[in-house]
Amino acid sequence: MGRTAECRTQLVREAFRLEWLTIGWMIVEAVVALASGVVARSISLIAFGLDSLIELASAWVLIWRLDIELRRGRRFVEKAERTASRIGGALQFCARGLHRGGPGGWRLWNHQGAEFSWPGLLVAVAAIPIKWLLSRRKLAIAEALGSRALHADPVESITCGWLSFVVLIGLLAQFALGAWCVDAVTSPVIVRLLIKEGREAREGDDQKGGRHEEF
Repeated sequence: MGRTAECRTQLVREAFRLEWLTIGWMIVEAVVALASGVVARSISLIAFGLDSLIELASAWVLIWRLDIELRRGRRFVEKAERTASRIGGALQFCARGLHRGGPGGWRLWNHQGAEFSWPGLLVAVAAIPIKWLLSRRKLAIAEALGSRALHADPVESITCGWLSFVVLIGLLAQFALGAWCVDAVTSPVIVRLLIKEGREAREGDDQKGGRHEEF
């Protein structure tokens, strides 16, 4: 029993460190994506940055939940687990309202496009492997701990990784083709990813260990 408790504590501490790494990266990702999106007038980059802020808020909630278990023990964590899971689901539900296809359609109608952004391209490239590594380890820890709240967090990272991929493809197409409409076309794809992320996060409150597409 003691060894089992010790193993769980080690996993909680590792999850704690992973969430701090997530916070550090999400701050960089959000700042670069939002700043470059505003400068380039890119809907996709701005949506990417706003989603990064939501993932940042989710990481802070999990830091709180993990800290309670580390300081007070497993028997005190049940209420924090439920609260963190509900907040995480609510945050991802809010992600649905971040972005709509309307701005993209308006830009297509008025022939308005975004400028190419090197900082946006670099942050999208870096986000893909970072999110992949974080999500794989977080899922393994969530399964071992049996935590719904921790399980929802890597689901966000997986979807955000796909979002990074969409932004990257759009920027590369924009750079190679010089097409003004690329940003307006890719933004509806990001909408669908954000909606998918919100739905999976809410379903994750009732399901542990579900299968999710990796990127």
